[in-house]
Amino acid sequence: MSFQQALSGLSAAQVNLDTIGNNVANANTVGFKASTTEFADVYANTLNGAANDQVGMGARVAQVAQNFSQGNITTTNNPLDVAINGSGFFRLDNNGVISYSRNGQFQIDKNGYLVNSNNQKVTGYGVANGTIQQGVATDLKITTLAAAPKPTGNLTQSLNLDGRTATVLNPANFDPAQPSTYTNSTTATVYDSQGNSHNLTSYYMLTAQADPAAVPPVSQTWNVFAVLDNVAPGMSVNGTAPTAADATTVPPTAAAYASAQLTFDSAGNMTSPAAGTNITLGYPTTATTGTAFTATPLSINLNLQGTTQYGTSFAVNNLTQDGYAAGQLNNFNIGADGTINGNFSNGTSQPLGQLVLATFNDPNGLTPIGNNAWGQSSLSGQPMVGTPGSGSLGQLQGSATETSTVDLTAELVNMITAQRAYQANAQTIKTEDQILQTITSLR
Repeated sequence: MSFQQALSGLSAAQVNLDTIGNNVANANTVGFKASTTEFADVYANTLNGAANDQVGMGARVAQVAQNFSQGNITTTNNPLDVAINGSGFFRLDNNGVISYSRNGQFQIDKNGYLVNSNNQKVTGYGVANGTIQQGVATDLKITTLAAAPKPTGNLTQSLNLDGRTATVLNPANFDPAQPSTYTNSTTATVYDSQGNSHNLTSYYMLTAQADPAAVPPVSQTWNVFAVLDNVAPGMSVNGTAPTAADATTVPPTAAAYASAQLTFDSAGNMTSPAAGTNITLGYPTTATTGTAFTATPLSINLNLQGTTQYGTSFAVNNLTQDGYAAGQLNNFNIGADGTINGNFSNGTSQPLGQLVLATFNDPNGLTPIGNNAWGQSSLSGQPMVGTPGSGSLGQLQGSATETSTVDLTAELVNMITAQRAYQANAQTIKTEDQILQTITSLR
């Protein structure tokens, strides 16, 4: 009798329909991987070994395999949405229980941890002193504290000084309040150790004019002065600037200002200080000057490399400095390597952490545990954890999600086929029942 074969076929067809129904139900689930029911036939052993006319015992479900192919990537407006482009899984921590997922819809909880919709913490590498600490993956905590300020240490100015009609002046008469005592000036914003901004004005004075009749021509000489909020610095060339004040009054007297000399050759190129030489400006503490502009002594290297004296008007060609004030976190983004970069109101960008991915020798060996996640098993092998883009791991795309791999058109066709298979097995039972009824009705 073929009741057993038909029943096994009905059972296998039912599992196939359940699998297809689950695929259809998760057609819009982010990161979902469609499943396929795989069947195997069943044969019984005979007493004498194999027989040519041996009839099988039906079918069984060998496994329900998931298709870990790449889903389509769609962009979103959420900077915490992340899609994996390639192989790998996000590593999630649920109170010490580690699971893996392709769903990158994350958020920040009240404690600052990066979590998914089930409040499982996303793991990665943290940050210490602005540097990502790669090593053991831990729960990622995104700090929203203000970025610490950085005092200005280097100020670069590239200028053109016009000495064609400038008057030769005496450095001893320099007074920043009197424009007639200097030739040109320019101002830059710098920052102290507390992030307070200050105006650093550099003044340029022609102190020796070239003699066109000299052979070779006599070089021209300029003096540069620097004043920070009416405080005169100690000044040295290629040396350590003093940390004590040169001035005893605020503003200081003319005799208190220190200066450095700049010389130019006949072609208008600066010959002294030499290229790469810094003029170090040393500003004193509050206690020395009585002016509250810094908590610690401020030392700034003034680099004038590229400064010229061509026959054209005074111009500032380049002006940069490396300090900044404290800043609040405005927004952040996630890079292809998983680095979470925070953008602050002071114009700086700092890493806040880095996501990690995990891959397995056999992803099909992972155990589905629900909530669009999988758990490690003996069949999957050990997880290999690393940064996105390294080894065989895929890269990340921020503000994007990976769609489900379910093909609705194909699933609807598969559903029709599975339904017909179920009906056919049911017809087998019906036919067998008619045969059995015929036999039992014989007299």
